[in-house]
Amino acid sequence: MPSIQGVLETALYVADLPRARAFYQTLFGFPELLAEARLVALNVADQQVLLLFVKGGSTGPNLVPGGLIPPHDGDGRLHLAFAIAAEDLAAWRAKLTADNVAIESEVVGGNGGRSLYFRDPDGHLIELATQGLWKIY
Repeated sequence: MPSIQGVLETALYVADLPRARAFYQTLFGFPELLAEARLVALNVADQQVLLLFVKGGSTGPNLVPGGLIPPHDGDGRLHLAFAIAAEDLAAWRAKLTADNVAIESEVVGGNGGRSLYFRDPDGHLIELATQGLWKIY
C-alpha cells in the first residue's frame, strides 16, 4: 500500500480575512506563502500550511493556472492543535496573556501531555499541545 507522509494543509474558514491573518501572524509569526482575495496561506514550521479562507469564498470551482480546484467551504467553530515543546508551555501561556488572548482551558492528558485551549477571532478552538498528548506524539 502507498504511504501517507503527513497532513500538509489545514483549512479554517473566517469572516474577516485581514483580521484572521493578523491574528495568526502576530501570535505565531507564521510567514505568508500566498495571499489572494479569498485566501491566505501561512507556513507552519516549514512543514505544514494553514489555509485561511473567507467563508463562502470557495463555494464555486476555482480555476488556477495548473487546473481546477473543486468547491469547498466550512462553517462552525472548528478545532486545530499546534505541537509545542513542553519547555515552552509557560512562555506560550505568557504570550497569550500578553496578546490578550483568553485561555479557556488547560488540560493534562492521560499520557502526560498538556494542552492550552483558546479561540481565534472567528471562535475556532485552537490548542497548543505538548508531547505526550497522544501515544504517537
